[in-house]
Amino acid sequence: MRGDGGRAIRGILDRIGDKWTLLVVATLDGERMRFTELQQRIPGISQRMLTRTVRHLERDGLLTRTVHPEVPPRVEYELTVTGRTLIEPAVKLAEWATEPGLLRREASLTYGRGRGGFRRLHRR
Repeated sequence: MRGDGGRAIRGILDRIGDKWTLLVVATLDGERMRFTELQQRIPGISQRMLTRTVRHLERDGLLTRTVHPEVPPRVEYELTVTGRTLIEPAVKLAEWATEPGLLRREASLTYGRGRGGFRRLHRR
């Protein structure tokens, strides 16, 4: 991963690093949902953004879209096997990011040390 100039990480972040993707994936964890239900469970997401997000997830093979031949058509979304593999790392990332004071504590330990603080510690 380090020898590729960051291409692998950039590729991953391009796929899941936007504002809504992980929220959609987490909301679909273990469930099949219609579009409206999915939108109601994700506060603040617009119809346009949800449409765009589910299209990208479907394109990337992370969710399936099933259209039932009814009038009006019933469309349901659910995670694929590959999409479900994203749940555990996403949960770990969320736990890390929400650990009380983690980032603030680490920054205060390194930033204020000596003159130049953070920059001096990370100079190459």
